[in-house]
Amino acid sequence: MSGLIDALAIVLVAMLVIARQFRATPIDGERRWCLLPAILAVVALREPGVLDAHHHTASVLLLGAELLVGLATGAGWAWTTRIWVEPDGTVWSKSSRASVAVWGVGIGLRVGFFALGAAMGVHQDSSALLLGLAGTLLVRAGILARRGRLPGPSVKWGWAYGDSTVRPAGSAGRERV
Repeated sequence: MSGLIDALAIVLVAMLVIARQFRATPIDGERRWCLLPAILAVVALREPGVLDAHHHTASVLLLGAELLVGLATGAGWAWTTRIWVEPDGTVWSKSSRASVAVWGVGIGLRVGFFALGAAMGVHQDSSALLLGLAGTLLVRAGILARRGRLPGPSVKWGWAYGDSTVRPAGSAGRERV
């Protein structure tokens, strides 16, 4: 794919995923939560421009940093997501304002790494960004699936920062997970 098409695909996937997470959605433990990250990783790895041949070490370090930021963003996003249980036993999730801050920091770090690579003369393809996004989505989905399955008091604090006063609209009487 061309760089412009890759960039558009990244922006569209990110917008779709982020927009969906700010609506209350059920956590379905049977869903294939690793499918979208796997597709993104395959698309990223099939392109030859993941590493710059002329700046191999710097390129590997930047890719590693991108992946670490992606994994940390996914974990932070998952742990700042509110989870609750409906009376029928359905587990729901909705991202919080803290999730927006996590995304902002993650995007800021990624822009900083891109600028650093550009200053060093490292050719950077969108493949690294796709891999980072895949890591973000995989870690977030995995943590949410785990949090949604855990029974008992060990996860009762699951609302972001333990704040039980802030709940999604229409959630009165819902049990916190």
